[in-house]
Amino acid sequence: MTRLSILIPTLNACELLKACLLSIKEFEPSMSYEIIIADNASTDGTVEMLKTEFPELQLIQNNKNEGFTRPVNQLLKAARGDFFVLLNPDTLLIEDVFGPQIDYFYKNPAVGISIPKVLNADGSFQAQCKRGDASPAAVFGYFLRLGKLFPKNKALNSYLMSWLDENEIAEVDAVSGSCMIIRRTCWLDVGDFDETFFAYQEDSDYCIRAREKGWKVMYLPISSIVHYGGQGGSKARPFKSIWEWHRSYFVLYKKHFAKKHSFLFNWFYYAVMGIKLGLSLFCNLFRKK
Repeated sequence: MTRLSILIPTLNACELLKACLLSIKEFEPSMSYEIIIADNASTDGTVEMLKTEFPELQLIQNNKNEGFTRPVNQLLKAARGDFFVLLNPDTLLIEDVFGPQIDYFYKNPAVGISIPKVLNADGSFQAQCKRGDASPAAVFGYFLRLGKLFPKNKALNSYLMSWLDENEIAEVDAVSGSCMIIRRTCWLDVGDFDETFFAYQEDSDYCIRAREKGWKVMYLPISSIVHYGGQGGSKARPFKSIWEWHRSYFVLYKKHFAKKHSFLFNWFYYAVMGIKLGLSLFCNLFRKK
């Protein structure tokens, strides 16, 4: 019986993916495991690299860019493990990151989802790996930097849950999909990821749904991993990435938060998101490649 399924959706991240796979070999899990990769029609030699250098891995080949959520569901359906690791191709193991996480799951049966401590390339803490719900106050506090102006206001600082120490084990509202670990029985209970989300915020949506089913979502800094971020598909297709990033917040808000607010506030919120989208697309025109 396979204990761990490492599931990697990828798009045009050949060199980063290769480094990730080599780091898994270097810090190989002590438990039985499998690696399954879903490629979104990469044009940078990813498939050729995998077939030549990692022929033992299971490969799902899509004939177009299916985003993030659909390949994740393909991977989950193909997985045989008791636990799933949704892993970005631009991550790098620096230790046995999975063993301590799985041990925690076995000791805490109410935990359905976890994430290790995620580091940036320079070794600093990637604060976005653990999050609160993307409520309007949290979103405004984060993107307008109101949280920094009012550091004691928990509502404005709730998106990154900045009051939590980065080395403190904590139950959180959501975790990043960069290295999300899911118990199989949690997935069987909650179901697949919502493919309304092409990419982005599908992780937050999934964590909300898991919590509604009674599962705990945990930030477990008992092991660490490096996540470069913003590489691969999001970097290769910046306009598509900007559009889907903003659309994901609209979908998440409409699905989980709109019913808690008045009609007028909802339209105000949608207008603000539309303005931000327009500014982001405009600024991207002048961004150096």
